Amino acid sequence: MVDLVSLRVRLHSLVVFRSLLEDSVIQRFDELLGANSDASFMNTCAAFEAALFDQNDNWSEYLHQAVLHNENVAVHQKATQSFSPIVESAMLQELETLSQLARVALSDFSFPSSSLFVPWKTSDIALTESYLEHLSRVSREGYGIYAEYHVFTLQDEDLVPVKYPDPQLLSQLPGYEEERRKIVANVKALLHEQPAVNMLLYGDAGTGKSSTIKALANEYHSEGLRLIEVRRNQLFQIPALLEQLASLPLKFILFIDDLSFSSNDDNFAALKAILEGSVSRQASNTIIAATSNRRHLVKESVSDRFQDDLHESDTRQELLSLSARFGLIVTFQKPDRSRYLYIVQELSKEYGVEEEEGTLIAKAEAFALRAGGRTPRVAKQFVEQLKSGVL
Repeated sequence: MVDLVSLRVRLHSLVVFRSLLEDSVIQRFDELLGANSDASFMNTCAAFEAALFDQNDNWSEYLHQAVLHNENVAVHQKATQSFSPIVESAMLQELETLSQLARVALSDFSFPSSSLFVPWKTSDIALTESYLEHLSRVSREGYGIYAEYHVFTLQDEDLVPVKYPDPQLLSQLPGYEEERRKIVANVKALLHEQPAVNMLLYGDAGTGKSSTIKALANEYHSEGLRLIEVRRNQLFQIPALLEQLASLPLKFILFIDDLSFSSNDDNFAALKAILEGSVSRQASNTIIAATSNRRHLVKESVSDRFQDDLHESDTRQELLSLSARFGLIVTFQKPDRSRYLYIVQELSKEYGVEEEEGTLIAKAEAFALRAGGRTPRVAKQFVEQLKSGVL
């Protein structure tokens, strides 16, 4: 017979995994363990199953995942190679408690109303072994939300995971292999703790600049790479974000898409300070990757050249030199005819499109003419419509 009272006491004595008590399903399970009458059991069991079944019908699996994704002192210390023997001992003791909790089934409760409920599932999961394996991979996979997700956005100063990121892969972006070679080399340098620089991907619209950055996150997330999208009006938050990320074992790309400024844009000064380095230097585990259709990032108008600034030339040069502060600048130009047709043919193979070569080329050229020009984006739209039978 399982000693449920003792298990509840041990649940409340958690130290390393203390934050698990804030989980809504585990809270309902705690209340269920505390049921001291048939009426209270009926209410707490119903509440627990309602909360659990909304996530998973297997209690063992749910608790297992909650433990693996828990952010606590053990993973923090393991990530910084400073694992205290006391913390390790407490962790192992608590993992044994959590292993026993994960095996608690409806049949372990002896209240009459238990027959009213459909039993939740349990599994024989080696929780301790699984968690120790997880700890051994912390430096590569991270912990908490960083282990569960690899793409994030910045919202109200908080990192929010993107649950369904664009699944784009580098192999699905034919035609710009040489442009991406330098970008991939720079990211690999970051992953291998070699000097890496901030990147600017500049060029024509639809040439795959943003897709390249997204694909990098998908290709290398298993090696510890994470992508954080930062909007232009959030640039002032980057210094605080860099401090937050500096202590983590993972590598990060701060992604600024479609970057451009007006000449009097306050965000310009914020990015300039970040790229130049202010009082605190940029963390070695983070680089900035920006994409832009403008080589110098700044929108210039004729009126900008007739301001009352006595040193107007110096001011304009400062604006136009922002891009030079990126260590790596890669240009993505619109493809010529041969490169465009190569992209069409490679994408056709990937999508399994069967079309006679001459017909494929003629249709691709006609589609590009209607679309206003040849770009990889146009090539992909053409192949997708050909595959779906629209064309």
